[in-house]
Amino acid sequence: MSQLTNQQITTKFNEIAEKYDSQRRKLIPCFDDFYHTAASLVKVDHASPRILDLGAGTGLFSSYVINQYPNAMLTLIDLSQGMLDIAKQRFGENRANVTYIAEDYSVFETSEPFDCVISSLSIHHLEDQAKHDLYKKIFKLLKPGGFFVNADQVLGSSPFLDQLYRSDWAAKVEATDLTPEALQAAYERTKLDKMAPLDQQLNWLRACGFIDVDCVYKYYNFVVMYAGKPAV
Repeated sequence: MSQLTNQQITTKFNEIAEKYDSQRRKLIPCFDDFYHTAASLVKVDHASPRILDLGAGTGLFSSYVINQYPNAMLTLIDLSQGMLDIAKQRFGENRANVTYIAEDYSVFETSEPFDCVISSLSIHHLEDQAKHDLYKKIFKLLKPGGFFVNADQVLGSSPFLDQLYRSDWAAKVEATDLTPEALQAAYERTKLDKMAPLDQQLNWLRACGFIDVDCVYKYYNFVVMYAGKPAV
């Protein structure tokens, strides 16, 4: 991500932080299926998995995971300190098993690999090459046998389909009780999107060495992708 883009994203999401969660259900027409499917894919064989949440925001995706694994060691990374402050309120300021890092996750490094890397509605803000580079990084951050779950938005595979996705979303969010100001802010945030087609991203994941790569859920341009790192 360029520094300018980082600043734009940070500013937009700092502005919306306080209202973010309350608006999610109205801005994501498939909210329940989207998050429940993503969370259901987080399956590990021990009670205290190390889980990394990229672009964690207010910790919404992580909250589903920690309900399943209360002793999980969670690391939440996001550009927006404002969003992470909401996550701290969600999980409790002094919760020892949750770590918060306000930085660009594309430069994150660690010596301890993770059982699972998750992300929701974040990676579509990256340029295509940055997405591909991030998938390589995620592969390295995972333990053998670990996996990656990405709940995100994708570009339609043709101009017709992409317009179909966008018009469906606009019609559905405008049918909610969101204020005109909230709708306008949501439309402004879409200008930060740099979505890539689903098939292209699945191929990038395979090229990085992931196996069992699939789109497990799809609703127009909302998708949940899964990718596993070989155990050996």
